[in-house]
Amino acid sequence: MEIPGQASPPRVEDVDLADPSFWRLPRARRLESFARLRALGAPARFGSGPGFYALVRHADVREASRRPGEFASAPGVTTPEPAAWAKAVFGNSMVNMDGAEHAALRRIVFRAFTPRLLSAAEDNVRAVAARIVDEMVRDRPADFVASVASRMPFEIICDLMGIPGPQRTEIARRVDEASENVGVTRRRLRVPGRGLRALAQMQLTMAKLARERRREPKDDLISALVCADIDGEALSSRQLGAFFSLLLVAGVETTRNAVAHGLALLSGHPEQYALLAADFARYADGAVDEIVRHSTPIIQFRRTVTAECELGGRVLRPGEKVVLFYASANRDEAVFENPDAFDITRSPNPHLGYGGGGPHYCLGAHLARQEMKALFQELLTRTSGLRALSPPALVDSTFDNRVRALPFTFTPLPRPVLPASSTAPTATRSGPSGTGPGPSGG
Repeated sequence: MEIPGQASPPRVEDVDLADPSFWRLPRARRLESFARLRALGAPARFGSGPGFYALVRHADVREASRRPGEFASAPGVTTPEPAAWAKAVFGNSMVNMDGAEHAALRRIVFRAFTPRLLSAAEDNVRAVAARIVDEMVRDRPADFVASVASRMPFEIICDLMGIPGPQRTEIARRVDEASENVGVTRRRLRVPGRGLRALAQMQLTMAKLARERRREPKDDLISALVCADIDGEALSSRQLGAFFSLLLVAGVETTRNAVAHGLALLSGHPEQYALLAADFARYADGAVDEIVRHSTPIIQFRRTVTAECELGGRVLRPGEKVVLFYASANRDEAVFENPDAFDITRSPNPHLGYGGGGPHYCLGAHLARQEMKALFQELLTRTSGLRALSPPALVDSTFDNRVRALPFTFTPLPRPVLPASSTAPTATRSGPSGTGPGPSGG
């Protein structure tokens, strides 16, 4: 029965994931539609012409991610696919590669993350988090995104790469230009890749830095990537530019959005906020995973079917497209009990916020978790009454769950004075890190 004054629930036949108007609906309505699509069973097809099949269930997204031989990332994981001329000019991104080509590039990146570089990065994460919160307390900004959430991943990646300070302001502006071109207009979808001028400027910057590092290597990631290792492998200037664009547009944006959604979620669930603040060491890992699951910074990626196969009860043929909707998979009732609830104690939490596994699992998942933990630890121990003043202002997008702005407030607390013998806890070290939460790390 329909209740007067309330919107009727979305019907399956009213859902069209290829229609731009769907992506202008409130996020809650879109999630309700995904729930109805999950109940259908076999993947549904959307769009005119070739169209695509929507993978909305956790099992289907996970399986397609782990079958790269049948579900290829090439020629592109976004819609529309990157043009051949754009790949020739800007280089091809790791996310659009498969097989030996992808493995070779990922191997070069992996080797560049030496133990010394990782150790320095881990120490720097804590230092940057402390400095950002110091400045937040001092300046009392109004918008959490611009003053905190955006700064953390951007500064970490620039420090890691060895980007000189004077060039960072210009790069940050270019990242915003590129990222603002991800959205939905009245008549069509706006998608990644339209900020070509911004990307071109970043490519030129990286090419110049690559030339400088080849002449005079430093103890940074650019030097490690462009100077040949013992096997003679190194990135070309164009490959470096493509990798850096991936780090900035994908890595910075995904972590920034996860941090912003994290504050909004904690503000809207004071019992979860209190739990985390009371015993941060115990609940921090669970809080980070639940923030990423609940917000899912990257909504979807696409794959191209390369051989006839079956998935989720649907026979798929070569050339057909499937879209992996992580935002739906992370709310799958078959996997997550009460999936719409925000619960930092959720265990297990097999979310797909960093991808569904396989060769394209997020290269920077470890670093992203470190950044979020370090920043929220500083925020919760240096302030009281920290909360968002309104729901996050979201950008209508088919691609990412982007937060444009988030007004917030807090009361500063005195910075704790540690004994001279005290040292910060050492973070657990693991493999190479580069991008942020979301299946965007290559």
